[in-house]
Amino acid sequence: MIHLKQLAYLCLVILLLPATGLAQETVIPLWPNGAPGFENRRDEPEQAKDYWVKNIHNPSLTVFLPPRDKANGAAVVVCPGGGHRLLVYNAEGVAPARYLNNLGVTVFVLKYRLGRDSTSPYKIDVHAKQDGYRAMRLVRSLAARYSLDTNRIGMMGFSAGGEVVDLVAYGEGKGDPKGADPVDRLNSRPDFLIQIYPGPLYIPDSLPAAAPPVFLLAADDDTCCSPSVIKLLERYREAKIPVELHLYAKGDHGFNMGDRSQLKTISSWSQRMADWLEDNNYLHPAPTKRMKVH
Repeated sequence: MIHLKQLAYLCLVILLLPATGLAQETVIPLWPNGAPGFENRRDEPEQAKDYWVKNIHNPSLTVFLPPRDKANGAAVVVCPGGGHRLLVYNAEGVAPARYLNNLGVTVFVLKYRLGRDSTSPYKIDVHAKQDGYRAMRLVRSLAARYSLDTNRIGMMGFSAGGEVVDLVAYGEGKGDPKGADPVDRLNSRPDFLIQIYPGPLYIPDSLPAAAPPVFLLAADDDTCCSPSVIKLLERYREAKIPVELHLYAKGDHGFNMGDRSQLKTISSWSQRMADWLEDNNYLHPAPTKRMKVH
């Protein structure tokens, strides 16, 4: 039997969980009633095991908050990879979220619909794209709730997640001013991009003038996705839009945040990203303009 003192202690621990940062992350469905046209599937459970999640029918954002004393108003929507068959959710969702949280960034990890999952009714260039657009607009709609700077909301993609980023970043970003849902009226274009060994699909022949600045990183021996960063580099240079590329000699594909790699360049790549975010002022609020006194 539990004594009264033990019961009181357990209640105190439960009450203190949010204050100590151990509370559950918030999960926000992209659409309250389920994805358009597939509302009847929103209650189908996801499948998750080890490092992956799949069978996603109710796409969502999971919110990872930075420590209060570090929060700086920047936000990133993270799109994990997995070949559109599954999501490498822990290593390419949770891990980068925790890293960015430590830099003061609020992170929203996107569970998008998978066009190559078994018996999937979805198409990458339709439904994953729709999820990416909605994710960006939804984050903008939540700016006041999470104290976000709407000029510093970016997207980060790994592998197939990078293809989702391409679909969103280089498409039509303007919202529908007549949209019945206020979220759909908002701009979906990210303010900056972080692409880690992005997949080869959906790289445009030319970039729109408003394409966001980008940080690109891959290993040269990644036969899948090192060509992607080279193509993107060329497109950015042609468009004269800011770009930074890190191409390492070794590392292959799927090194995630680099924690398991024996290569020093790969195990420390995240610091290059942090430097880029710092150098480009994405980690700092814009200075407040003071009124001149005449």
